Amino acid sequence: MEVQDVRQLDVDVDVDVVVVGAGFAGLYLLHRLRQAGIAARCFEAGADVGGTWYWNRYPGARCDVESMQYSYAFSDALQQEWQWSEVFAGQPEILRYAGHVADRFDLRRDISFNTRITAASYDAQARRWTVTTDHGDVISCQFCVMATGCLSEGKLPEIAGLDSFRGPLYHTGRWPHEGVDFSGLRVGVIGTGSSAIQAVPEIARQAAALVVFQRTPNYSIPARNRPMTPDYASSWKSIYAERRETARHTRSGTIYDFGTVSAMEVSAEAREAEYWARWNKGGANFMSAFNDIAVNEHSNHSAAEFVRARIQETVQDKALAEALTPHDYPIGTKRICIDSGYFETFNQPHVTLVDLRANPITHITPDGVATRDATHTLDAIVLATGFDAMTGALSRIAITGQDGQKLSDTWQEGPRTYLGLMTAGFPNLFLVTGPGSPSVLSNMMVSIEQHIDWITECLTYLRANAVSTIEAATQAQDDWVAHVNEVANRTLYPRAASWYMGANVAGKPRVFMPYIGGVGEYRRRCTEIAQAGYPGFALHGQV
Repeated sequence: MEVQDVRQLDVDVDVDVVVVGAGFAGLYLLHRLRQAGIAARCFEAGADVGGTWYWNRYPGARCDVESMQYSYAFSDALQQEWQWSEVFAGQPEILRYAGHVADRFDLRRDISFNTRITAASYDAQARRWTVTTDHGDVISCQFCVMATGCLSEGKLPEIAGLDSFRGPLYHTGRWPHEGVDFSGLRVGVIGTGSSAIQAVPEIARQAAALVVFQRTPNYSIPARNRPMTPDYASSWKSIYAERRETARHTRSGTIYDFGTVSAMEVSAEAREAEYWARWNKGGANFMSAFNDIAVNEHSNHSAAEFVRARIQETVQDKALAEALTPHDYPIGTKRICIDSGYFETFNQPHVTLVDLRANPITHITPDGVATRDATHTLDAIVLATGFDAMTGALSRIAITGQDGQKLSDTWQEGPRTYLGLMTAGFPNLFLVTGPGSPSVLSNMMVSIEQHIDWITECLTYLRANAVSTIEAATQAQDDWVAHVNEVANRTLYPRAASWYMGANVAGKPRVFMPYIGGVGEYRRRCTEIAQAGYPGFALHGQV
């Protein structure tokens, strides 16, 4: 069910907590706060729940984590009753799941839809935040929680003439809810990241001609998606609690068949056999074939060479296959993609690849896309150009902390947080899966639940101990930022110009944003800090 034009808000409302965003994080936070007896109000720019799955409705949109794992674990009744139809759920089904959760736990009554938070300002004397919406509403709250999502702010390309195109322009992250019919049209897709890899095969099924503009070729593993069988679902549900607990302590927050040895410790034949077994099974589990693909250059090269060979075998035109094959960054250092026939699509005669490294776009014309060597006449353009990841949604909000400090200024040289949860100078402002936490390097559902549980338990502790403010200490924040960078630099990840580094956004500081130390290790640290009375945080005053 989609809720239209529902705001349910009186102006000048006072609440304990304002929650920004009604995706999976915002929904679970509302549920936990209600259980704790803490009054909260959630604000959502969209017309219904779902977050990134509400907006990302492009053809082929699908989760790259298996459905049985990309779901809430907090309610056994919920996870037993919900039936997934596919091993890798598509966007419509995930959105239905979010709606089911909102209905089952009666969460919509605490959400103001079609309402965007534009500003949040902290009053040190009152020890409260003043939050303003795009409708002019003003809300006072003691705590503000940014559940704004890591991949929620779409990134438009910096291409001259973009506004001059006479046909429709679509961004994969803001897809029309009524869908798009490309039948008989000449369509251009700019970008070859995850959303394009999912969308291109679907668009090719309709379009009369499809031109894909590629700047950087991507590694992609076949999903091998299939219907969810009762036996497979039962194999999870019969021991769900045990499997969920295991997932919480893995590196990625997912249960894979994790390799236990280096790729260099086995014979070439054994290595090849292991890669083939995982390739044929499908999914990102491929990257767990050996225990050092992310850190050992030689092991990583062996995995990359295997995938390159599969691309070369799949794409019939050898020059085209070479253009589609990545060579200049380690596999997995950009988020590994999973696909359903992406490379096979380029064997179709009506599908064309334009290699922008050899033939860059010069400008958009009223009738299409002009490159250095040619002009492509198009009826529609799809911008599969990704997101201003992790910080983009926060940068759209004018957040002002203590002493008039602006978050945009504080993060000018890159985001700085303690545990990805708080930033010094911004008391009582929490981030969910923020920079400096595992977030996008993990199963987001596991990381979301861990963050929400930690925040809720922290607020309960503050209330029980009559503490009015909590803030990240500057030294603890500096130490954590140094640790995040130190751990990242032990891996191959910084070698890629990825959105993990902010490299897809012009002028954005090049800082490795997520914590690569692992979900299990991160959880252990957060738990120890909470149990010790929150060292590294400054707790002040009585309410």
